[in-house]
Amino acid sequence: MRALLEIILMALQLYVYLIVASAILSWLVAFNVVNTRSNVVRSIWNFLDAVTEPALRPIRNILPNLGGVDISPVILILLIIFIQKLIQDYLLPVAF
Repeated sequence: MRALLEIILMALQLYVYLIVASAILSWLVAFNVVNTRSNVVRSIWNFLDAVTEPALRPIRNILPNLGGVDISPVILILLIIFIQKLIQDYLLPVAF
């Protein structure tokens, strides 16, 4: 049981890294630092969008329109940190 919880914690941490990478890439695209016509950039962009968008879309639907500011990645990261803390504090000490 403990090994399964450790894998879940690692997967959640990896997902946080993917959310941060997606946010950074979106800034780089918005400021024309990277060329989206490049096959490598486009494939990375499609992968990160496919992985993070299903979790970010419901949060974006709930949040009010803040103009050009998207705080949904921050809210999702805080939610993931909360879930990780719950697992570490309540489930891991009890797991055999």
